[in-house]
Amino acid sequence: MPVFRVLDDALEVRHRHEVLRVEAWGTDSARVRVARYRLPTDDVGALDAAPEHSGTVTVGAEKTTAQLVNGELTVTVVFDGNAADPEPRLTFTRTGTDEELLAEQPEHPWSPGARAFQGNRSGAYAIHQRFAAHPGERLYGLGQHTHGRLDHKGLRLDLVQRNGEVSIPFVLSSRGYGFLWNQPALGRVEFAENATRWTADQARGIDYWITAAPTPRDILARYADATGHAPELPEWAAGFWQCKLRYRTQDELLAVAREHKRRGLPLSVIVSDYFHWSAMGDYRFDPEEWPDPQAMVDELAEMGVELMVSVWPTVSQLSEHYEDFRDRGLLIGSDQGAEVHHLVQDKGMATRMPVSVYDPTNPDTRAFVWDLIRRNYLDLGIRVFWLDACEPELDPAHPANTTLYAGPGAQTLNIYPRDNARLFAEGMAAAGQPGTVLLSRSAWAGSQKYGAAVWSGDIPATWDSLRSQVRAGLSIAVSGIPWWTTDIGGFHGGDPDDPAYRELMIRWFQYGVFCPLFRLHGDREPRMPWGYAQTGGPNEVWSYGEEAYEILSAQLFLRERLRPYLQEQMRVAAVEGVPPMRPLFVDFPQDEVSWTVEDQFLFGPDILVAPVTEPGARHREVYLPAGRTWTDAWTGHTHEGGRTLTAEAPIERIPVFTTQGSGLPLKDAGRGRM
Repeated sequence: MPVFRVLDDALEVRHRHEVLRVEAWGTDSARVRVARYRLPTDDVGALDAAPEHSGTVTVGAEKTTAQLVNGELTVTVVFDGNAADPEPRLTFTRTGTDEELLAEQPEHPWSPGARAFQGNRSGAYAIHQRFAAHPGERLYGLGQHTHGRLDHKGLRLDLVQRNGEVSIPFVLSSRGYGFLWNQPALGRVEFAENATRWTADQARGIDYWITAAPTPRDILARYADATGHAPELPEWAAGFWQCKLRYRTQDELLAVAREHKRRGLPLSVIVSDYFHWSAMGDYRFDPEEWPDPQAMVDELAEMGVELMVSVWPTVSQLSEHYEDFRDRGLLIGSDQGAEVHHLVQDKGMATRMPVSVYDPTNPDTRAFVWDLIRRNYLDLGIRVFWLDACEPELDPAHPANTTLYAGPGAQTLNIYPRDNARLFAEGMAAAGQPGTVLLSRSAWAGSQKYGAAVWSGDIPATWDSLRSQVRAGLSIAVSGIPWWTTDIGGFHGGDPDDPAYRELMIRWFQYGVFCPLFRLHGDREPRMPWGYAQTGGPNEVWSYGEEAYEILSAQLFLRERLRPYLQEQMRVAAVEGVPPMRPLFVDFPQDEVSWTVEDQFLFGPDILVAPVTEPGARHREVYLPAGRTWTDAWTGHTHEGGRTLTAEAPIERIPVFTTQGSGLPLKDAGRGRM
C-alpha cells in the first residue's frame, strides 16, 4: 500500500522505492515530480518558484486514493491493489466535471507501468512517462521544427537542440490543457494514436507541469507565469533589420546604411555578422577590417540605426583568451576525448580546425564572457547581440558526450541556449542598461524572460521552406517565445537576378512584415565555401530589380505604419503571455475550424494574415473565423466570419483582413494603396 502525506498545497505519495509529489504551481496548475528514493534538491529546469495562485487549494487523502484541487485542475491519485503490478496512478480532470484531460497509462499490464526508471549505475535513469491518447486530440507547440506541421499529433520528435530545430517541451492540447516536460535531458516525445510517451535518456527524476486554464489564452498566461514573462520589446526593435552574409568591412556596412538613408527607406538595425572578430573567443572587432568601430557606431546612431554584432560561443586555440577559458574551467567538457566540440575555419587557419565551446551554465563563464562583451562592444554603444550557433552547434553532433557545470550533457544540454541568453541579460542589467533583443538560434523553456528572440535557423531558400516557416513560427509562439523571425528569403541560396527567386523573395518579405521581428538575411548567390572569407551575394531591397524594389520598399513603409499596433501587442505579450503572432484557435477556441487552419495566423487580435506560399499564385482561399465581421484591408469589402472565401493576391500584396472598426492604417493614405 502507498503512504499518502498531505502537505501545504501539496500531496506526497510513497510506494516502494518511489516518491511522488504533486504541488499547486500557479492558478489552475500543478507540478508533478517523481524520483527513486528522494526528489533531487538541485534543479536546472524552467520552474524556479511557484507563482501565486488565486483561490483555495484543497488536498485530501484516504486509504487508496488522494486528490489535489487547484482552481480548474483536479489531480487524482488512485492505487488499485488488484492490478497485476499496482502503482499509484495519476489522472487530471477539469474540476467539477468528469472531463478527463490527461491520464497516466501503463506501458504493459504487468510491467513497466506508466513511469519507468531504468538505472545506469550512476544515480541517473533512462525514464519513460506514458499517458493515454485520445482520438481527435490536437497538440501544438514543442518549440520550432521543420517538419511543416502545426499539429504534432502522430509525430515522434527528438528532444534535442539543432540548427533549425528548437526543443521547447511544452504542448497546448485541444482538450484544454497545457503541459511542460520540465526536463532538459536529451530524449524524445511520441504522440502516437495509442499513447503519448515522454522519454529522457538520462535523468534523475520525472518533472512536469500541467494547467487546466479554461481557454488557450489563459493556458499561455499560466505558462508565462510559471516559466517567466518576456520583457516589453524595445521600440527600436519593431522596425526593419538589414543583414546579409556578410559585410566584410566597416566601409561595406556603412555604405549600405547610407544608401538606405539616401533612398529614404526605414532602417532600424544593421548587422555585423560572424568573422568580424580577430579570432573566435576574442570578442572584439578585427582592426584590419573594422578600424574605427566607435566612429561607425556613432554615425549609425545619428541615422537612428542600431548595430547588432554576432557572438558565437566558440573559442579558438588562436584566441588571446583561450588559456583563460581552458585553465579556469569555462569550456564545455567531454565525457571522453578532448574539450573540442566544433570544426571551423577561423581567421589564421588554413583549413577547418577544432574549436571549443564556452559553458554559460557556469556563473564564472558568464562573468568572464560578459566582461569581454562589455569592454569591446557595449562600451562602444553596441547593445544588440546575435547569439548564433547557441544550440550549441556540435561537430560531430555528439551531445551526450558533453559535460557542463549544470551536469552531464545528456541530462542538461537542452538548457544551453537559455543560459547563453541569461549571460547577456544579466550582464546588461548589471551594467544598468535597458533591456535588449538577443537574437538566438535556439531556446528552451524560460528563454523568453531573458529577452531571447528566436529565428528559424539556416533554412533553404525554397517555397517548401516558406510554407514550413508559417507553421514553425506559430509553434514557437505557442511555446512561450513571443519574439520570432525568419531569414527573409531563406538562408541557403537564392539568385537575386533570377525572376523565379525574386517572386519568392517578394512573398517571403510580405510574410515577414507581419512577423514579430522583421529581418532580411541570407547567403545569396554567388556563394562561397564556408569559412572566414565568405561574403555572399547582394541582399539589399534594391538588389532584386526595379519591380521587386517598388514592392519591397512599399512593404517597409507598411511595417512602419504597423509599428504602434505591434508595440501595443508586445505590451500584451509581456503582461499576459499571449504572443502577437498566433494561431487562430487562440482567439477563437469555440470555432472548430480554427483548430485546423495551419497556413494563416493572427497578428494581434485585429489582423488576420494569409501568406502566399505557392509560386505563381494570384489568389488563395482564406478562412475567416466565426464571431466577427472581417474587412479586406485592401478593398474595404466586409465579410461575416465562419466562412472560407477566395481572396485576390496580386504580386504586390497578400490577403490581409482586419476586424471591423479596428481603423488600422494598413493602406498608404497618401497613395490610396499598400
